[in-house]
Amino acid sequence: QVQVVESGGGLVQAGGSLRLSCAVSGTIVSIGTMRWYRQAPGKQRELIAGITNTSSTNYADSVKGRFTISRHNAKNTVYLQMNSLKPEDTAVYFCNSVAQPIGDYVARMYWGQGTQVTVSS
Repeated sequence: QVQVVESGGGLVQAGGSLRLSCAVSGTIVSIGTMRWYRQAPGKQRELIAGITNTSSTNYADSVKGRFTISRHNAKNTVYLQMNSLKPEDTAVYFCNSVAQPIGDYVARMYWGQGTQVTVSS
């Protein structure tokens, strides 16, 4: 099976920075696009950044210029560097990875459990 585990969340003051990590583990044939989502209380989960297996990136307008997504393929890990954080960035941040485990015949999307980011005003 595939495991997706986020880390790096915490409490930070407005204007501060955090770096989130997402490690994908298991016996995996391949990993495709990896994405970061976030969900604030009472709101829908939203896509904030994505990176393909060729390292092409995209960002939601709300985080563009402040957040940077990257990946370390040898570690099966994706990162989200978050700078100039704002109170409205407060949310649970989720990692999603397209992956195909050995023993499966298709690639699927796998979700982590999320990590809390709280930005104080």
